[in-house]
Amino acid sequence: MLDDTLDGRAARLNDRYRHHAATEVLRRAVSDPDLGRVALVSSFGAESVVLLHMVSRVAPGLPVLFIDTQMLFPETLDYQRDVSARLGLTNVQVIRASDAEVARQDPDGTLHRFDANACCDLRKTVPLERALSSYDAWITGRKRFQNSDRAALDFFEPEPPSRLRINPLAHWRAEDVQEYMIENNLPRHPLVARGYPSIGCAPCTSPVRPGEDPRAGRWRGQDKTECGIHFIGGKMVRGKVPA
Repeated sequence: MLDDTLDGRAARLNDRYRHHAATEVLRRAVSDPDLGRVALVSSFGAESVVLLHMVSRVAPGLPVLFIDTQMLFPETLDYQRDVSARLGLTNVQVIRASDAEVARQDPDGTLHRFDANACCDLRKTVPLERALSSYDAWITGRKRFQNSDRAALDFFEPEPPSRLRINPLAHWRAEDVQEYMIENNLPRHPLVARGYPSIGCAPCTSPVRPGEDPRAGRWRGQDKTECGIHFIGGKMVRGKVPA
């Protein structure tokens, strides 16, 4: 009997695409009936252009959800507009917390200083959850090499209660990312050349010194390594989405 649970669907998809390359995983996933309605979530960060370029080749009209936390570097906002235009992405949707939510929870813009998790929840997790409520699956740029929590990452993973995540680059190495950018002459985020190999919100991102982990500049000095949108399995419970 076909296992139609979320775990069963993820296992079936991983078995189906086990030997496929990243581009083929992406190409087939956007039309696979086992996945349903699919969107790409992109930060337009240091390595985002790889998946954005792949999408521009296989499905340029695919919804691309860009979370503007209203605390991003100006360079990121400029880069988002430039890359979208260059690649011909026709369905980029800018996601934000509502003015009312920000006024209620972070009226002076200092929430990140004393509760970074709450700030991420307000400005990233809840707006994204609201946007993703229309989709059955979403594409991420997560990779196994990025940290120990991602070491066993598969192409497809369940996101309870009812969504799947697609990680086409799960098996890529850091050098694969760089080679793809070079081979396809893709524009780099301007902050990478200034020592930011991983780029988030301006108040919580700092340059990385030589020899440090590429993500060392994210929430430096805090016991925090993720913004929350990728936490499942009990690590972080997403906040309820306001009606």
